[in-house]
Amino acid sequence: MAASSFHGLAQANGRSEFRPKQPKPEKRDESELLTVPDGWKEPAFSKEDNPRGLLEESSFATLFPKYREAYLKECWPLVQKALNEHHVNATLDLIEGSMTVCTTKKTFDPYIIIRARDLIKLLARSVSFEQAVRILQDDVACDIIKIGSLVRNKERFVKRRQRLIGPKGSTLKALELLTNCYIMVQGNTVSVIGPFSGLKEVRKVVLDTMKNIHPIYNIKTLMIKRELAKDSELRSQSWERFLPQFKHKNVNKRKEPKKKTVKKEYTPFPPPQPESQIDKELASGEYFLKASQKKRQKMEAIKAKQAEALSKRQEERNKAFIPPKEKPVVKPKEASTENKIDVAAIKEKIKKAKNKKLGALSAEEVKLKMEADEKKKKKK
Repeated sequence: MAASSFHGLAQANGRSEFRPKQPKPEKRDESELLTVPDGWKEPAFSKEDNPRGLLEESSFATLFPKYREAYLKECWPLVQKALNEHHVNATLDLIEGSMTVCTTKKTFDPYIIIRARDLIKLLARSVSFEQAVRILQDDVACDIIKIGSLVRNKERFVKRRQRLIGPKGSTLKALELLTNCYIMVQGNTVSVIGPFSGLKEVRKVVLDTMKNIHPIYNIKTLMIKRELAKDSELRSQSWERFLPQFKHKNVNKRKEPKKKTVKKEYTPFPPPQPESQIDKELASGEYFLKASQKKRQKMEAIKAKQAEALSKRQEERNKAFIPPKEKPVVKPKEASTENKIDVAAIKEKIKKAKNKKLGALSAEEVKLKMEADEKKKKKK
């Protein structure tokens, strides 16, 4: 037994001696493992990955509004053609107002039915077929954000939804460029198609806008993040110091009451007992007076009040007889010598004007004209 056990130990030691040592995994930085390398693309799911297909048939149906019926009827052959490439059947029921997608025996991609469901959802939410068909690609996702229940007041909801769109759709266009997403605002929902990172940003902007935060603040933050992402050194660092910190200016302050009640300091002892009428009379000495003396004091107090009221009334009556203060008399200024009118010169002008006839020549002018006419006749 001892020999066999020794032999077994020797064999075990021999194995351990000749076994190749496995290389230890290199210590990598966690930020490198989390970051996706540039230009990396997920390989497409082919039939070779799932040659046997699916075991069960899956189907999804969704309703669409009446105003989408004409458009869906027109583009439905294109929808069927796009889904048939992935071996998915699509049916349009105009009577019930619904669209249905279901897998077939040839379907090999298990996730394509989810993408087909998203396609019919987007078509029901007024997204055009050209944009909705992009959801069948592997690197594209969609998000339908419900905004109808976020604001109670209808007018306020319409204003905030219009703020999201912007003047002539400029705000929506800026969001699309920054997030690489297609955004469609329709009714009580916002449909978004694009990469996963873009969908997250758009959802945040939409929800903040409905909470009365203007989208321009989030757009500014997205623009700064876009520039910071270009720098490879800043990828692993925190961006908080670069991002703007906006404060709410129009904070509704609570209205303070006119009469402020100041709370007294707490004391374990009860408040002192108030003085009674007898105590007050004892302190002033009225208690020991006779009835006639008390009556005389009351009458004197009444007479004093009456005299005071009478004097006030008399003062108010005398105010009417007080003469008002007169304004000081302003002496007229002497006429300046520069502005004096020359009467003689004006008389001469009037005489000359009387001698002249309107439209007729003067005597001297007539003589000169006659002489000029005679000279002309002699020359001839």
